Amino acid sequence: MLVDVELAALCRSDLKEVAGTRHGPSQFGHELVGTVRESTTSVLAEGTRVVLDPNVVVERGTGFADRMWAAGPADRLRHALQPVPHGPAARRLVFAEPIACAQHCLSAIERQVGGLRGAQVVVLGAGTAGLFIAALADRAGARVSVCNRSRARVDAAREAGLLDVPTLLFGEPAAGGADVVVVATSFVTPTVLDEALRLVAPGGLVLLYGGTAPGDRHPGLDCDLDHVRRTETVAACVWQGRSLRVAGSYGTSPEDFTSAIGALTDVTSPLRAEKLVAAEVDLPGLLGLLRDPEALGPGKIVVLPEPFDGTAT
Repeated sequence: MLVDVELAALCRSDLKEVAGTRHGPSQFGHELVGTVRESTTSVLAEGTRVVLDPNVVVERGTGFADRMWAAGPADRLRHALQPVPHGPAARRLVFAEPIACAQHCLSAIERQVGGLRGAQVVVLGAGTAGLFIAALADRAGARVSVCNRSRARVDAAREAGLLDVPTLLFGEPAAGGADVVVVATSFVTPTVLDEALRLVAPGGLVLLYGGTAPGDRHPGLDCDLDHVRRTETVAACVWQGRSLRVAGSYGTSPEDFTSAIGALTDVTSPLRAEKLVAAEVDLPGLLGLLRDPEALGPGKIVVLPEPFDGTAT
């Protein structure tokens, strides 16, 4: 199977892989939109436009190229390469995988609390993942706010205009009022978890979405954070005399991709994910960012498979 890459995007997990801080199988270069150029199976015809589900195990190259190869059983290839319409812009469809992850997170929450309508949900982390989780929770009828440690990301979230919910700094929301707190930062650090535990109401839910490492624990909280996140289980805990639950979200399902593609291509009210694009780079420009990730600011970087010539995608 050979896929012509139309557009790719840089994920924080790509940076973690380069830095050696990501645990789990490689998914380098997984956010992409492309067209099947050569097919080895009748279930994916040549000319089909696709996005990639990296959680379906197939052998493949990286999306950071002009073409990506993929090999494996026909049923796995069909689920790994999810068909999308030809009409919508690649700058929107390239967000299918992160939105599928956000949808998976919401499904994990709903398994624990039931419907989200009317629930007070606080999302910690104003990066791409956090904003998509907040946007989907808002669409589901939750009362949502987004919190971040740095003013720059808070300001960038407001300017992007993806959703209209309160965006605050850590420490600003009142303590103990959130039914659900989603930890959607790149890593679940002690500082972020302290803020989540401060915000969650008695009996509420802390949902771990951000990265964890084997053996991660938090002082005073009887919970194996990495195990809970990767197994998507729930732990009943007590924090400073208050009962609460800690649960996890990890990976995606085919249904999550169906929901994500539907949200992006909805005729009446599409999720305009392209508002989060901060810059376009070519492949040499991507190498520079991988060598110097500190140069990255808020927003999503999309990667053109050919050197950028000033033409918008």
